[in-house]
Amino acid sequence: MPQPHTLKISEIFASVQGEGLRQGEATLFVRLTGCNLKCDFCDTKYAWKGGENLDTEQICSRIEKESRQMPADWVCLTGGEPLIQDVRELTERLKEMGMKIQVETNATLYQDLSVDWYTVSPKPPDYFFQPEYREKAKEVKLVVSKELTLEVIQRMRNEFPEKIPILLQPESNRKWSREKGIMLLKECTTTGLKNIRISLQLHKIYNMK
Repeated sequence: MPQPHTLKISEIFASVQGEGLRQGEATLFVRLTGCNLKCDFCDTKYAWKGGENLDTEQICSRIEKESRQMPADWVCLTGGEPLIQDVRELTERLKEMGMKIQVETNATLYQDLSVDWYTVSPKPPDYFFQPEYREKAKEVKLVVSKELTLEVIQRMRNEFPEKIPILLQPESNRKWSREKGIMLLKECTTTGLKNIRISLQLHKIYNMK
């Protein structure tokens, strides 16, 4: 008998989406283990290693259990970097369950998946992303780190259609990063860049996972 496909999972939990345009919506999170970048400002470093090997049905069973605590239409696949593992089977099964799927990715990897929402977050130093995301992204999230500059934002604005918002998200809601985000937003508006927005991490304000 062939063994079922498994994924290494850091955690599965119900919460609200704390970031981006879907902020505040009830969401079921599947955090996959591992990352190919390991940014020093990452706030989920615990997901870089460890985790539990679960097959698709085990994952979906956990999702259903969590949904009894907070029913939600959305499942968010996050990490770490979720796309370093093959999530096709999981996404197909979630679709069969009638779920809407969001993937949060650093965009260095791409899988052709039937998902509803890609949150694309290119990272320093080169802010590389796979070209498929130019049209597939629903939002581009740039962490306001020490490396982020107006030139990077300008490049991202030129790379992605203007209809796709670029969100400047302060690093862990820190004061210096919030202030830098406001400064960058002012520079963006002064230079005529469109659809650039300030964001934050709502779940940290509410002290939620």
